[in-house]
Amino acid sequence: MTATARGSRGPQGLRPPDPSDPPVDRPRRGRPPARNEIIRNGRLGGVEPETLATEFGTPLYAYDFDVIHRQVATLRAILPPAFELAYATKANPALAIVNHLGRLGLGADVASGGELEVATRAGISPGSIVFTGPGKRDDELAAAVGLGIRAITLESLGELARLERIAAAAGRIVPVLLRAAVPAAVGLERVRLVGDDGAGKFGMAEEDLERAARVALRSPQLDLLGLHAFGASNVVDADVIGDHVERTVDQATRLATRVGFRLRLVDVGGGLGIPYDLDDRSLDLAALGTRLEALAAGLASDPATREARILLEPGRFLVGPAGAYLARVVDRKSVDGTHVVVLDGGIHHVLRPVLVGQEHRIRVFGASAASSTRSFPVTIAGPLCSGLDILAAQAAMPVPAVGELVAVLDVGAYGYTESMPFFLSHPVPPEVAINAGQAALIRRRIEPGRWLEGQALPDWRIRQASRTGTGTNGRSPSVAGT
Repeated sequence: MTATARGSRGPQGLRPPDPSDPPVDRPRRGRPPARNEIIRNGRLGGVEPETLATEFGTPLYAYDFDVIHRQVATLRAILPPAFELAYATKANPALAIVNHLGRLGLGADVASGGELEVATRAGISPGSIVFTGPGKRDDELAAAVGLGIRAITLESLGELARLERIAAAAGRIVPVLLRAAVPAAVGLERVRLVGDDGAGKFGMAEEDLERAARVALRSPQLDLLGLHAFGASNVVDADVIGDHVERTVDQATRLATRVGFRLRLVDVGGGLGIPYDLDDRSLDLAALGTRLEALAAGLASDPATREARILLEPGRFLVGPAGAYLARVVDRKSVDGTHVVVLDGGIHHVLRPVLVGQEHRIRVFGASAASSTRSFPVTIAGPLCSGLDILAAQAAMPVPAVGELVAVLDVGAYGYTESMPFFLSHPVPPEVAINAGQAALIRRRIEPGRWLEGQALPDWRIRQASRTGTGTNGRSPSVAGT
């Protein structure tokens, strides 16, 4: 199958999700299940890599929506009825991806006014959106209040007071969650990136939580639903996730009992991880499901928690395996006996290898990979004037030739939006969605000339003249730029 012509299809042209689709690929008897990922049988989502590169140019990001669909179905299969899903938009806020997940029935977790706009433009119902994260500005809170979203998470007593004023001015009653700080002792993040190891940026300590709950309960503008707590990011241990969910639900239940409000929603955050290295283990969903079933049974047996819903906010787990960063080899050489391959893209687009010190899996496409029976230590580098621009060091692979393609896998989450695309002023790569073997451009390439159009050269001569009170012709100067 081939990609469609550049720009000829939009997100609306993609095949809608079919509920009858199988949730997972069924392996043949006796064989372990393959990873649910974009690369299958040497293709990216059923499309030849060279076809994608020719149609859309390199480097590019490609996302396989069928992989996302299967990740959602596989996770849903182990969740008890009391659990709901809201997509963590920060993982990948591409409009088409958020729209796809919304069509699969997910809500959205947003952490900024910009992400709130993404979610609403993607068609997510305001009643399915929760606004989490520190440092919310007044204008962001006002936008969320005006939309009537499902809940706003409050990070501090100060944020509570600001929201109460904004709600009163708008004449609204706003559903809220209180965010609990997670101590360093339970911060089991493999790489510190989302959690704060008890530094205090996120949430409130126990005494402030109770104060905030009592204030919210008395307020005519706030409707206290429950508690929010985020444990860690990219966790692949089912027991760690299960412990966090149990701990958060228990804390929420105790708070509701002490203060005297009806617990209706507990937001346990996301953090579900994926394997990056070949030897990384995957999250044991069956074990996680067993833990969550036991928790749900306990909630259902207690009249105080029977109506409570548990909100899970996966991001990376849903979209990470669906993505690939496709780049072309522009140079190859040997330096002190080491094979070095330079691509037309690098860490300005895929920052994670240098940011957290964890390399992604890399696949080579082309005659070199097809014909070679041997692997060599190869360093895959990008085109930046920085020694940090290494996507893989001494990776075992066939040595790709100039003109061949290389794919960095598992970049569907924290790829495009975690990058630093303006370093060295290379073009910003396009994003391409693939659905049932058809490809569509969902974000076009941004050439340097386009972002240069948004810049200006100040006319210092006119500004200097304005300070002296005379223009260049002896008269008062006009406003610079008019």
